[in-house]
Amino acid sequence: MMSIYEYRPFLIFFVAVAAVFGAVMGSFLNCAAWRTAHGESFLRGRSRCPDCGHILTPLELIPILSWIIQGGKCRSCGKKIPVRYPLTELAFACITVACLLRFDLTVLCLRNYIFLCCLFCLSLVDLESFLIPDVCHIISIAAWFVTLPFTFISPLDTGLRILAGILFGGGILLVSNILDRVLGRESLGGGDVKLLAVTGLYLGMAGTLFALMLACVIGLVFYSLGKKDGGGGKPFPFGPSISAGAAIMLLFGDPLVSWYLGLIGL
Repeated sequence: MMSIYEYRPFLIFFVAVAAVFGAVMGSFLNCAAWRTAHGESFLRGRSRCPDCGHILTPLELIPILSWIIQGGKCRSCGKKIPVRYPLTELAFACITVACLLRFDLTVLCLRNYIFLCCLFCLSLVDLESFLIPDVCHIISIAAWFVTLPFTFISPLDTGLRILAGILFGGGILLVSNILDRVLGRESLGGGDVKLLAVTGLYLGMAGTLFALMLACVIGLVFYSLGKKDGGGGKPFPFGPSISAGAAIMLLFGDPLVSWYLGLIGL
């Protein structure tokens, strides 16, 4: 298979295509997440303004640019369009480019990109509704197993990754049940437990452990920012933190692990 690094014009071309495709995909995932959080199907119906119901035209659906041209407002009712939309489109464009540069034009790139799409979508849903849709886990697991014969992972590594999924999912479930009894309330949702199990498949034992450590740090940062903004430390879903930790490890795991081990003298 051709590599994007073989010829510089190829690299520039594929990075540009990846950025545009990523922005479009970010727009779709944003729409899918909003509809899922509000109990609507994202497979049927055209995009519309959530305030006035205005059906968006193709010119109003251009990622990032439409928001800028319209001044961040709906052309029909004039209501403000949250800045979350262009920001998520830009963010996912960057994620798409990073995935391409990390994994090149390979089946592994496709598999991991599907996982990143699921992480992104479930994070948006969790932020909106404090729920993680099972369909994201199902798609991630299906992508991992379907592409397994083409990713050249050894049988031993395959077994270890499946074991990592079982141990992290089961282990976190056990810890969660204990904390629920001690605290008298739900500590971790079932969606978070499933997400960690799926992450085990993609990252293995060490990668998932580091992702969980990162998730805890990211979660604490968001919690602290919430308190500073006068939110009183209001509950913040853990799913986006796990997803961010998993995505960081998937894309930048090797240098991060090397840096951390060097920091502690190993």
